[in-house]
Amino acid sequence: MTMNLAPRILLAEDEEAMRTYLERALVNAGYEVSTVDRGTDAIPLLEAEHFDLLLSDIVMPEMDGIELAQRCAEISPRTKVMFITGFAAVSLRASREQPHAKVLSKPFHLRDLVLEVERVFEDQREASL
Repeated sequence: MTMNLAPRILLAEDEEAMRTYLERALVNAGYEVSTVDRGTDAIPLLEAEHFDLLLSDIVMPEMDGIELAQRCAEISPRTKVMFITGFAAVSLRASREQPHAKVLSKPFHLRDLVLEVERVFEDQREASL
């Protein structure tokens, strides 16, 4: 049983400062984090490894977060999805197209991000009991 392993998060965020900031917060909270700066780079990782959560910016070059989430659902259906965005209209579209995904709007506090991520994993644990 692999319950003692830290949950693995794939973070897709095109803005370097934000990516570093989020990665540091999640690692400090005890998660194992892999980062990419675009959705197209996330696909091979999703195919090669298991991630418990895809945490993705919605607005990114080449492939947006919603398209990435759709690909993630095909490749790794058990991976949860959470979006981060600074655009309210984009947030609405994400909620419509990915109704099970949590959307966190920027600016947010790192504590809020960690709490939301913990909540995703708690829901997952309860569902598997």
